[in-house]
Amino acid sequence: MVPDDFRFSQASLEDYVACRRRFLLRYVKRLAWPAEEIEPADEHERHMRLARAFHRLIHQHLLGIPEERLSPLANEPDLRRWWHNYLTHRPKDLPPDRYPEISFSVELAGYRLMAKYDLVAVAPGERAVIVDWKTNRKPPARADLADRLQTRVYPYVLVRAGASLNEGRSLEPKQVEMIYWLAEYPHQPQRFAYNQAQFERDETALTALVEEIAGLREEDFWKTDDASDCRYCRYRSLCGRGIAAGRPDPDEAIELVEADEDLLPDFEQIAEIEY
Repeated sequence: MVPDDFRFSQASLEDYVACRRRFLLRYVKRLAWPAEEIEPADEHERHMRLARAFHRLIHQHLLGIPEERLSPLANEPDLRRWWHNYLTHRPKDLPPDRYPEISFSVELAGYRLMAKYDLVAVAPGERAVIVDWKTNRKPPARADLADRLQTRVYPYVLVRAGASLNEGRSLEPKQVEMIYWLAEYPHQPQRFAYNQAQFERDETALTALVEEIAGLREEDFWKTDDASDCRYCRYRSLCGRGIAAGRPDPDEAIELVEADEDLLPDFEQIAEIEY
């Protein structure tokens, strides 16, 4: 069912774990369904637009464009606040070699597993730090971040693929760290160290997950039993799970937009790393 040239990512795997049907509709059948994900729609779209603009500002800054040239572009209150927080409270202890918006792809169970990083900072032979910029309205719980497939996929792929950033030498898992930096909560970065045992567990678990997906027939991609997950799903009307978009609870840490899978670069631009 899954094409032989299919490329897995943390986002597609997260969708599969949450709902097999959503994975099928979005990544295999690639249906563009116009249902709103969150109400009010105009606020949701505004937040997505500002989040993309924030990522662009950081990318340009990391490429060497001076902040005084970029700051006038932060011309809306939320964006201006995030940009100020970045300039004053971004991680200060990052290694010197900075690689913003870099992507890698590795072979896994006969398929490709890809990762697009907001930033990888490297001190060759010493350490590598993955930084992911987040614009969540509420801070996600550390336990929730630890359970995210992103927290497992990103370090795993970097260990396997990062030799090109490390003077040709493979990175050791213990040299890798991942940081979630929260634009609304710049004093509360969430840091996750990596190690060999985690790398081995991730390789086993991710391989098994990809093999499971690859072995399914279309009828095996069933809907989630947890209908509450459908509130923010664009395919909910196809599945008979409602028409109206969900309104997030003020206390929910909804991640409205980050590195959306639809915004990833062409696959041909992603470094192919053989194992």
